[in-house]
Amino acid sequence: MDADKAAWEQRSVVRVVAPVEPRKLAKVPFVELADGRLQGVVSSGSDIERVYVSSISAGTLAMSCSTNNNRPCGGLGGYYACKHVSMLADEAVLQYGLDRVARYLRIEVAEDRSLSHYLEGPVERTPAAVVFSRFLRHLAYLEVPDSTEPLAELHWFPAMGAVR
Repeated sequence: MDADKAAWEQRSVVRVVAPVEPRKLAKVPFVELADGRLQGVVSSGSDIERVYVSSISAGTLAMSCSTNNNRPCGGLGGYYACKHVSMLADEAVLQYGLDRVARYLRIEVAEDRSLSHYLEGPVERTPAAVVFSRFLRHLAYLEVPDSTEPLAELHWFPAMGAVR
């Protein structure tokens, strides 16, 4: 081992980038920029046991929203976002910052506008299973006790900064 290596390079733990601003995890517990979409899990406002998987596609701004078992959201239709998609967009801005989210979605946001102002894309149903599965995996990691020991299922990740 090289003595000059940073401590994080010697562990299976990587620093997590802190959110730009504090988020409301009870309302939107999972947000990610992945698979060419802003996507995540949004809690139902009316049923504590129901969640929605919402997404906005980069470039087209196509929107999707359904329950975790693929029942379509009744509020998403036409070219306007439902409240779940709007909440996802707002929380993504808190998590990643407006510039990063807008760049990822490939849109230009005027200084006096919010991201929600630009959510006027077609409805494009995308399967909720993949995003919901990642959310459940994310929750499982929150229950893993703190340790500096490697996690077997994460061992395949390449070391950051390693040159081979």
